[in-house]
Amino acid sequence: MVSGGLDSAVTLAWAVSKGYECYALSFDYGQRHKFELKSARKVAKALGAARHEVVKVDLSRFGGSALTSGVPVPKGRSHKAIGHGIPVTYVPARNTVFLSLALAWAEASGAYDIFIGVNALDYSGYPDCRPEFIRAFQRTANLATKAGVEGNKFKVHAPLIKLTKAGIIRLGRKLGVDFSITHSCYDPAPDGTPCGRCDSCLLREKGFREAGV
Repeated sequence: MVSGGLDSAVTLAWAVSKGYECYALSFDYGQRHKFELKSARKVAKALGAARHEVVKVDLSRFGGSALTSGVPVPKGRSHKAIGHGIPVTYVPARNTVFLSLALAWAEASGAYDIFIGVNALDYSGYPDCRPEFIRAFQRTANLATKAGVEGNKFKVHAPLIKLTKAGIIRLGRKLGVDFSITHSCYDPAPDGTPCGRCDSCLLREKGFREAGV
């Protein structure tokens, strides 16, 4: 699963480094920061994905998030505030929806490894980024599929889940990730220029600063 952001780029690079042939999956879900899909295409190409699909799932039809509606994106929050509670940038059930579609493509393709760049340390408090969610989805995947029932077990890999943002950046450097082609901002200008003040921009900046990069 490749969003075009920093974490998913490092996850793709990690999977490639482990010898996997990677099929990149991105989502056009009605997000205000749709510019990230341009980065996703660049990341998939740069890291040698065998194939890249962009699937349209318009979650903006439901709203419920600052990323898929007219609700303002929070700006200038302290790192303490970012780490507390679930912000309005949470998109209802987003990772559940995305992982389900990744599972469908994996089963149709005869693949049994799914990679997601979730992180449970330096993140915005989203419930679908936690280890217990990943474990629960993996159990569901093996209960709900023909492949799973027949003994071909799916594995959901979340290699960054216990890393800080700085740790992710250090790992990405070792793996040769070009961070300049990634995009993290929740509320960029039309040309993709990041706002520098949303939670995602602030966590990204903090990570690079702490990594000494």
